[in-house]
Amino acid sequence: MMTNRKTLTAAALMAVAFASNFGTTLKAQEGPTTTQVLVTVDTKAPVVTTAANLKLELNGRVIPVSSFTQVDPSETQIAILIDDGLRFSIGSDLDRVREFIMALPATTQVFVGYMQNGRVLAKQGFTTDHAAVAGSIRLPLGRAGISSSPYFCLSDFVKGWGTAMESAAPTQKRARFVLMLTNGVDPYNGSTSIMNQDSPYVKTAIDDAQRAGVAVSSIYYGDAGLGMRGGRANFSGQSYLSQVAQATGGYSYYQGTGNPVSLDPFLKQFQHDISETYVVTFVADAGANGKPQLSRLKISATPKLKLRYPDSVRAGNLEAVPPPVSQ
Repeated sequence: MMTNRKTLTAAALMAVAFASNFGTTLKAQEGPTTTQVLVTVDTKAPVVTTAANLKLELNGRVIPVSSFTQVDPSETQIAILIDDGLRFSIGSDLDRVREFIMALPATTQVFVGYMQNGRVLAKQGFTTDHAAVAGSIRLPLGRAGISSSPYFCLSDFVKGWGTAMESAAPTQKRARFVLMLTNGVDPYNGSTSIMNQDSPYVKTAIDDAQRAGVAVSSIYYGDAGLGMRGGRANFSGQSYLSQVAQATGGYSYYQGTGNPVSLDPFLKQFQHDISETYVVTFVADAGANGKPQLSRLKISATPKLKLRYPDSVRAGNLEAVPPPVSQ
């Protein structure tokens, strides 16, 4: 009995430790710090450009670009966040998600978690064991609104992703991507009316993703609840997902206002977008007292290219990842 009690106590302490990792504050940095931003070149033609061809402005001030390098698969992390309230019909497409994971470069770290009650639950953290991650994918629970809000879950997850660790190399380049499968509706912002599309919770999720240097993409898929269906709710969810994607440098994939016929073309486009993403590094001032302030970002290229990147960035955003919450 004593052994069982000790085991239970240890397990409880481990659970608390996993959860508390997500609440760790950002390490204070002061003065000029190395900063990175992910930039996707949105073109069908092959592109050859260099750091010298880029103009980067931070809060309206031109900042020299230190480097412009294509994303390295061995320095890439992809998190797939599945809303546990999705309709069971997505089950017919889960094999497409498994195939996407298995097709990733062997050195790319991947993670699959389920959005529940304002946080992300997973069987394991980031790993290059793609078969194990693909095998962990299950049918969503199909309970309407179980995520509380997908934006609560996203905020909680990326804040952990942006936690500082002393071992993080100051010049280490990490490419961090999120792909959300959700209907995107924020039930905590009241009406889904077209006149009510300024959710403070969506804004918080955007700010948290920008601070952590994470590009957030999404695939729209309907929730199981009758109250979350209909043109107005679909529009609201897609509108919020587009806001998050545009502000963080990701992309919002959807097919009309209904569920996609297949996830396959969106997953292939997401993989292509990652392959066309570059890591831009530069030196920026972290601000007074090392406060993690966001600065407005603008990047252009010569000759002119269509670029996707976050509209704000936090100086010194190169940090390591703590373990996510376990189920």
